[in-house]
Amino acid sequence: QVQLVESGGGVVQAGGSLRLSCAASGRTASSNAMGWFRQAPGKEREFVAVISWSGGTTYYADSVKGRFTISRDNAKNTVYLQMNSLKPEDTAVYYCAADRAYGVVVRGTAAYWGQGTQVTVSS
Repeated sequence: QVQLVESGGGVVQAGGSLRLSCAASGRTASSNAMGWFRQAPGKEREFVAVISWSGGTTYYADSVKGRFTISRDNAKNTVYLQMNSLKPEDTAVYYCAADRAYGVVVRGTAAYWGQGTQVTVSS
């Protein structure tokens, strides 16, 4: 079992930055691919970014490419999402996800999910 706890959400003005963290615990936490998803009110959950267990491979949704950066520190069992140049349309609950298979995370069917952290971008 892997437990995921997100933090770092908040309210920020458009153009600002936030860094989300996702702390993973469990015996095999560092061997999982990890990703971020988000869900805005009235919308389906959407993929944001994913990183392989080694950190060597990343992939982003087109909507965040060039603005968001995913990274991980396996010594701390933590994955980060640095969000810059935030826009009001980035407002959502952001969820961390983890799975042994990278492709499973990208498809949104990861085995493990956090509870989410709210990000609100004001215009």
